[in-house]
Amino acid sequence: MIRPTFPSTPAKRLGGVTMIEVLVSLLILTVGLLGVAGLQARMQTAEVEAFQRAQAIVLLQEMVDRISANRQKAAIEGYVTDPSEPLGTGSTLDCSAPATVFLKDQCEWSSALTGAAETTGGGANKLGAMNEARGCITNPVTTMPREVVVAVVWQGLVPTVVPAATNCGSGEAAYGSDGKLRRAMIARIKIGCLQNDPATGACVTP
Repeated sequence: MIRPTFPSTPAKRLGGVTMIEVLVSLLILTVGLLGVAGLQARMQTAEVEAFQRAQAIVLLQEMVDRISANRQKAAIEGYVTDPSEPLGTGSTLDCSAPATVFLKDQCEWSSALTGAAETTGGGANKLGAMNEARGCITNPVTTMPREVVVAVVWQGLVPTVVPAATNCGSGEAAYGSDGKLRRAMIARIKIGCLQNDPATGACVTP
């Protein structure tokens, strides 16, 4: 008896995703998400740094305007601060009853550097300035045309190069042991002569 034969059909290959492929996909996705998170963190840091720099410009210009409006020699000498005792954070300046215009300007500027322009919690939290903000005023050129240098320093978020333009606030613990957290901005004010002696040409502006 002859048995009928049937053509054999090849077994179908099962398709699908293996476990190793799933793990590789998850690894790639995780690395990508970590990269996005790191980029976002850096963007936030850069945003805060830019905001603090904008605040520093405003505070710097405030004192520049005050000095420009009170440009007599005696007043300029009164504006000069002790390099070891900057205004702002940690200042020991007595502002209970400022007797002169420049002392009043110093007190108001020192208060602004501590963030007193914007507060919360009934004045307990001062938010109107940069972190650990300090200000210094020097008078490197005392003869006409006189020069006054106003410096504002504050605490950055990440270490960078130590600013060499000013030593204001140098040595403060808040700026790191190496000073690389210290940010600085300076402005130079030239006090020109408004009147000259016709005979000698010498400046007679007080």
